[in-house]
Amino acid sequence: MKLLHIDSSVTGASSVSRQLTARIVAQWRADHPAIEVDYLDLAAAAPSHLSADSLGFRLPPSTASLSEVQRQENAISETLVTQFLAADVIVVGAPLYNFSIPSQLKAWIDRIAQAGRTFKYTENGPIGLAAGKTVVVASSRGGIYSTSDAGRAMEHQESYLQIVFGFFGITDVRFVRAEGVAMGDAPKAQAIAAAEQEIKALDTAANESAAALAA
Repeated sequence: MKLLHIDSSVTGASSVSRQLTARIVAQWRADHPAIEVDYLDLAAAAPSHLSADSLGFRLPPSTASLSEVQRQENAISETLVTQFLAADVIVVGAPLYNFSIPSQLKAWIDRIAQAGRTFKYTENGPIGLAAGKTVVVASSRGGIYSTSDAGRAMEHQESYLQIVFGFFGITDVRFVRAEGVAMGDAPKAQAIAAAEQEIKALDTAANESAAALAA
């Protein structure tokens, strides 16, 4: 089994999402000692945002006459999508920035969203090509968005990630959430403690996924 651990928070050691992803990965390692873990820190090494030079992977091979810069950009995209497709489990740290995800995480998603690799279009609509994976998202939020209609309408973090991974064919997308972490020390501690309980609840689900992969 292979696990891809992704962090995207820019706040370093003070990051709640990084704390949660580390805890999730530690639990998977404890449950599955033979698991292979690959780590990607998007705050430290984010791919550039899509440009005309990085769209080469979207061109048919017969029409792709690429410059050296385009070949370099395509190599980055190929490395990232290959890494993603090789993983059985993806653990993603996704803080809420301005009602959405960090731009670094969006840049990574744009690189792996490749027709013919992670999805394809058919006469009946799009079909995801990355089925069978488990995604665990460590979601952190400064405020509280999950308890009201107004709050849920404002967040484009968890909702977006659910949709985009679903578009890739992944139906097993789980969220571990810590919200209200900017509302004072006590609410932050309570939010992290609640998230820790959610992580412990992943034990059974993790074992079930491992059994399915081994079958």
